[in-house]
Amino acid sequence: MIIDGQHYQSIWYDEAQDGVHIIDQTGLPHRFETRALTTLEQACHAIASMQVRGAPLIGVTAAYGMYLALRADPAQQVSASASLLATRPTAVNLQWALDRVDGALAGLAEAKRAAAALKLARQMEAEDIATCAAIGTAGVTILQQLWQQKADKDAPLNLLTHCNAGALAAVDWGTALAVVYKAAEAGIPIHVWVDETRPRNQGAFLTCWELGKQGIANTLIVDNAGGHLMQQGRVDVCVVGSDRTTIDGDVCNKIGTYLKALAAHDNGIPFYVALPVSSIDFSTAATATSIPIEERGAHEVSHLQGVDASGALTTVRVAPEDAAISNYGFDVTPARLVTGLITERGVVAASKAGIASLKKGA
Repeated sequence: MIIDGQHYQSIWYDEAQDGVHIIDQTGLPHRFETRALTTLEQACHAIASMQVRGAPLIGVTAAYGMYLALRADPAQQVSASASLLATRPTAVNLQWALDRVDGALAGLAEAKRAAAALKLARQMEAEDIATCAAIGTAGVTILQQLWQQKADKDAPLNLLTHCNAGALAAVDWGTALAVVYKAAEAGIPIHVWVDETRPRNQGAFLTCWELGKQGIANTLIVDNAGGHLMQQGRVDVCVVGSDRTTIDGDVCNKIGTYLKALAAHDNGIPFYVALPVSSIDFSTAATATSIPIEERGAHEVSHLQGVDASGALTTVRVAPEDAAISNYGFDVTPARLVTGLITERGVVAASKAGIASLKKGA
């Protein structure tokens, strides 16, 4: 992604310094800061505190976390993997990445583990960039067809998205927003409706900021406005990301996604999910009701972060001190509400057969 004329990735390895660096997303959009990760503990904190977030980025960060752990102590492979796995239970890319690292280290002498982990982490970083770019390319055809169907060719294609599935959720490009970026490159005029995405406001904080930096027209809306806009004919398509998708095509994503899918279905609006194949849980035991749904702290709901009149970053309480609060991070959208899955291997149906066709290409 381009930020003030300079290209950045959400995570990168600096060979000269033997260091891992991230964009700290907890300060955005008010503060743009990068941080160095030098220890396993810092990598775990980065994932758990959502300095990095988004399924693809969590996976790559975990791989680098294993390198940092083994660089310090090559004997702590098992404990390091367990520590990283405990940070965010819903995103399947976390387990996928750790399984890949464990596989690469199998049978290696302790002295060789750190180097092998670093090699794989860098490979996964590069793979993620290529994968997300391919997702974007696969989705362009869909948006091109929808735009050509519009009666007013001077009007932009209006796309609604939820949360942040952009470059900030991956190493670069993103998933849902990769489709937007590739469409813009293809000359399709596009406008994005951005759900604020309470309680952490990833839409308001991250997606609006990211789209603005890339010059993509966007409008921030409250989470409950999507259905109204669909009724008024002001949404042409919905594209969201996924933290975990089952073999039946059910999609686990940021809380509120299910409601957007219901509204889209009721109004005859296509609802697509953009994701890498690594976000699919091919376990036969994975079902819509068995996915572990992360419950986060009450503070995310009871308080809001922003800047005051002086420009200082501040947090204020918006709920009564004695309010009982429930804060589920994700929900599951049934496959019947999903028009299609946009992956790096093409667009497939959100069904067992569609998912199986992707696994055959693994």
